Amino acid sequence: MKVLLAGTGSGVGKTTISTGIMKVLSKKYNVQPFKIGPDYIDPTYHTLATGNTSRNLDSFFMDEEQIKASFKRGIEKSNGDISIIEGVRGLYEGLSPTGNVGNSASIAKALDAPIILIMNARSLVKSAAAIVLGFKQLDPQLKIEGVILNKVKGKRHYKKAKESVEKLTNTQVIGGIPRDESLAVDERHLGLVPALEKETIANNIEKWAEVVEAYIDLDALIEIMKSSSKIKVANSELWKIANKNPSKIGVAIDEVFNFYYPENLESLEDNKAKIIPFSPLKDETIPDVDALYIGGGYPEIFKKELSANESMLESIKQFSVDKNPIYAECGGMIYLSKAIDGSKMVNNFPYESFMTEKVQGLSYVIAKSLDNNLISNKDEVFRGHEFHYTKIDIENKKPNLAFDILRGRGIANNKDGIFLNNSLANFIHIHACSHPNFAYNFTKNITES
Repeated sequence: MKVLLAGTGSGVGKTTISTGIMKVLSKKYNVQPFKIGPDYIDPTYHTLATGNTSRNLDSFFMDEEQIKASFKRGIEKSNGDISIIEGVRGLYEGLSPTGNVGNSASIAKALDAPIILIMNARSLVKSAAAIVLGFKQLDPQLKIEGVILNKVKGKRHYKKAKESVEKLTNTQVIGGIPRDESLAVDERHLGLVPALEKETIANNIEKWAEVVEAYIDLDALIEIMKSSSKIKVANSELWKIANKNPSKIGVAIDEVFNFYYPENLESLEDNKAKIIPFSPLKDETIPDVDALYIGGGYPEIFKKELSANESMLESIKQFSVDKNPIYAECGGMIYLSKAIDGSKMVNNFPYESFMTEKVQGLSYVIAKSLDNNLISNKDEVFRGHEFHYTKIDIENKKPNLAFDILRGRGIANNKDGIFLNNSLANFIHIHACSHPNFAYNFTKNITES
């Protein structure tokens, strides 16, 4: 059984409602959560609510068969009974104003999933029906089977809006959440505060679950989920699996660095890599490994603590000097820079980085390799995304950059990827499905270096 919870727009409360539903249903079912779009943060809430690792589905990163195979892989990994998919932005919002790439509708179609619309119903009664009707008529192939009204004023408002939607659109309203500002969640410059970093979020999830249980007809939701059909997967290969030589990869995972798609680590493991976690924040030195993988996160928030851990900085620096492979994304690249806002970092690359008030990169990315490097071969084209407020100053010592950015911004002048001393770092976040050769190339270069 599966269902897709999609918004009529941004800011409608998708994450709080979706996570609350996941938490309540986890009392009875083994819930496998999914999130649509390039998002590291919402999935941490899902994972905390269900005990199962939330996974991303994205039609910019994945073709239809990969979407199906990735969905199936997630269910098999958790042995889940039901699947709940949280959408991204509005149901139809994607890469273009008319197409479906990158939107929730494309995932619903690929998985033949019934949809529950979540709507901000503040001050809406008959207009709520107009919105639902428009969503249904724009693409009649989609199975919009229910509506949740959020931010309703009270019982009278809910009753009138429910009657309007059900009579005028022939769509079941399965709940109405009252206005309650305490249901809001903390945010920062990259979105919601990650659940891994904020232990008290567990208490908030409990509260969301209580609200869901009180105001949503979960029996009706389960009945809608029962209408979903089983998907057929023609090709289950998500990425290239060809490396036979074992390797050990140290992966930075802690409060600072936690932006990893689970599939990235699994693709490395499929190519005979053993993942060994370590903490740049708390550990004194790196573990005994053949290579390092430092993902994204918040080094700018923890810059003083990272700077104070001098033994770790020296350990990584020496690892680089010895020309051992290091791959870093976004926050990982900032950590490998000379400094951030004056606080010293690893100095693997002789460039200073700094925070800005405005977002510097917020886009899906298409990149082309200019030469062979740790994760790609010359002329290889792959996809990813970028989302950061940081800049890295390369003007005085311009490096040779590894990638042409065909879509997106990169470090500078539509180029990205500093490649020095067998270390590669870029603003691009890669999903293993968006770059099927990522893990094979990386592990191959580790074992051959």
